[in-house]
Amino acid sequence: MDPAAIIGLVAAFAIVFTSVILEGGHIGSLFLVAPLLLVFGGAICATMTGGTLPDTIAFGKNFIAALTAKKVDAGASVDTIVKLAERARKEGLLALEDAIKEVNDPFLKDGLQLAVDGTDPEELREILEGQIEAKKKRDKNASKYFENLGAFAPTIGIIGTTTGLIHALENLAEPEKLGHVIAAAFVATLWGLLSSNLMWLPISNRIKRVSELEVDQMNLSIEGIMAIQAGANPRLVAQKLKSLLPNPAPAKAAA
Repeated sequence: MDPAAIIGLVAAFAIVFTSVILEGGHIGSLFLVAPLLLVFGGAICATMTGGTLPDTIAFGKNFIAALTAKKVDAGASVDTIVKLAERARKEGLLALEDAIKEVNDPFLKDGLQLAVDGTDPEELREILEGQIEAKKKRDKNASKYFENLGAFAPTIGIIGTTTGLIHALENLAEPEKLGHVIAAAFVATLWGLLSSNLMWLPISNRIKRVSELEVDQMNLSIEGIMAIQAGANPRLVAQKLKSLLPNPAPAKAAA
């Protein structure tokens, strides 16, 4: 797992809460039920209004997936593909039937199985590229959902502050209550800004970035599968795939 999202999220909120304590505030004063319910519930409902029910149902799943996304190791895929290319070159494509079972990447595994099954190269490429396009659409929808949450949260926080100030004006005859009521009103704006800029928008960007890396790896796998199916020289396969890596390993110095 790539822990960047979890580390960033926890550290960001820890910094905010630490700053509150250093300024003499109390963390408990930030966790008021009404503002939290309004900001988080209101943002989700507003986003749901502009989307579809399946989008909202997938909210929790996409949130967890963004935080726990696996590291994308394209280099490992290259090594796997080259080994398979060497075996296919020596023993034939059908010899990969057993080796495919040990491949961990589902996309690569499915593509290799289609190749071994004798799928036409052009049709095979179309199938795999179709899967990539479908993934892009899913990830785009997931990212857009969190982006919308980030757009609505601050405004809904202001709504909460406005309603709180209205309540404060209703209690002008009781000055001892004004401080608490006004403070509670601004908590809504605080959580609107916090949730938007420290959680929703970063999660949206996280989904986009992880999707880009995964799509790059899938495209690399397609090129590898097509090369194996064509019976290409493993050395040429390795060179071609390594040239597609976003951060290729530096060449080793000659002895």
